[in-house]
Amino acid sequence: QVQLVESGGGLVQAGGSLRLSCVASGRTFSRYTMGWFRQAPGKEREFVATIRWSGGSTYYADSVKGRFTISRDNAKNTVYLQMNSLKPEDTAVYYCAADRSWGVLTTVPEYNYWGQGTQVTVSS
Repeated sequence: QVQLVESGGGLVQAGGSLRLSCVASGRTFSRYTMGWFRQAPGKEREFVATIRWSGGSTYYADSVKGRFTISRDNAKNTVYLQMNSLKPEDTAVYYCAADRSWGVLTTVPEYNYWGQGTQVTVSS
């Protein structure tokens, strides 16, 4: 079992930056693929970024490529999402997700563990 707790959300102006953190419980964090998703009001939850257990392989949604960076610190059981050049359309609840599966995991059903979410609001 893995429990995930996100933090770092908030209100920021367009063009600003935020860094989200997700702390995972459990001793085998380093073996999990981690992902970030987001869900805006009235919309489905969508993929943002994923990182493999080693941290050497990352993958991003086209909408955030070049602006967001996912990283992890396995010693701290933490995955991060650095968000730069934020836009109003980035406004959403951001969720951290984890799974033991290998590969590039980009869909909601591929992840077995989810955090409670953290709100990010970008004002224009």
